[in-house]
Amino acid sequence: MGKRDLRTQKRKRGDPRYKLKRGVYTPEYHRGDIFLLSVVLFLVFIGVVMVFSASAIVSHEKFDTSYLFLVKQLIWTVLGAFLMLVLTRIDYNKLQKFSRPLMVLSFGLLVLVLLIESGEIRRWLKFGMVSFQPSEMAKLCLILYVADALDRKGSKLHDFKKGPLPILIVTAIFLILIYAEPDLGTAVILGLVILAMMFMGGVRLSHLLSLVLVSLPLLYFAIFHVGYRRERILTFINPWADAQRIGYQIVQALLALGSGGFFGKGLGASRAKLFFLPEPYTDFIFSIIGEELGFLGASLIIFLFVIIAWRGLRIATRAPNQFGNLLAAGITFLITFQAVLNISIVTACLPTKGITLPFLSYGGSSLVLSLAGVGILLNISRQT
Repeated sequence: MGKRDLRTQKRKRGDPRYKLKRGVYTPEYHRGDIFLLSVVLFLVFIGVVMVFSASAIVSHEKFDTSYLFLVKQLIWTVLGAFLMLVLTRIDYNKLQKFSRPLMVLSFGLLVLVLLIESGEIRRWLKFGMVSFQPSEMAKLCLILYVADALDRKGSKLHDFKKGPLPILIVTAIFLILIYAEPDLGTAVILGLVILAMMFMGGVRLSHLLSLVLVSLPLLYFAIFHVGYRRERILTFINPWADAQRIGYQIVQALLALGSGGFFGKGLGASRAKLFFLPEPYTDFIFSIIGEELGFLGASLIIFLFVIIAWRGLRIATRAPNQFGNLLAAGITFLITFQAVLNISIVTACLPTKGITLPFLSYGGSSLVLSLAGVGILLNISRQT
């Protein structure tokens, strides 16, 4: 047993949440956050139903069957639920030992997708009929690594060179690789999550503000140096100026939301999914929810994400140790930030960007990794 393990055991000795078993202090498990689990499963159920509703016509037109996207989403749901169950049973403290190996694996996959895939967009690794998005795995792996690194550094975090700088360098490498796919949206979300984690971990606010000021010119360059991103900003300012070309998608999304009224047109009765709104079952599924289930249904979705944020941060504040606190907070921030940005984009509060709505949008990588994150949250909650 190393010095770090001995210190950990001494700390656990006086903690009522740990019991001595076979000479080692191990966590005493409880039921976990059943409320959080129920909300997530309800969201996943709504997601499966809405993916089928939004994709059936497109699936029939392209593949001569209405059930292709539904079947795929169900398969990913089962895999994600299984992974969530496994991670619920594995002590989250054991994940700390694997944070660096997982980072190396994730780094390799991010490099591999840039080397193997061709074309302007290189985000997926394809294995036959199955595709995998390495950036989704990178989100969870980077959060795990940063939580571990912040926990290990402790008082060194006040020294910029010895504390935050090494973490920021690793984070920057990952964000650059994700940006190169190109996927600016994911890079921005992940960057915000890491900043929030570092603030919670004890990094000086002055260091974080300096980092933000340095990052703003880079973000400006990343947006306005690329033609289609610059067009999205102009479209955001006035989408109706070119509603048949650049502003087409966001205009159709707004029309779908507005036409739903308070109670909606009814499940399956969307008009936007009839080839008006491009790929309505992915990033813009919230528009179909608003059209078919109305303001009431859309508000329910937002309320459910508020509950997830509340329960996730509650788990973080009650975590047995700093690592659990930061890990739970990071996962909660990731899910919440994605939901806020996706809904803001669909409602034209932010410029258009391809960001999935957790648990609801069609997509295997996003769903499986989101459920994996929930599994870790549930395990932490079992030890609070």
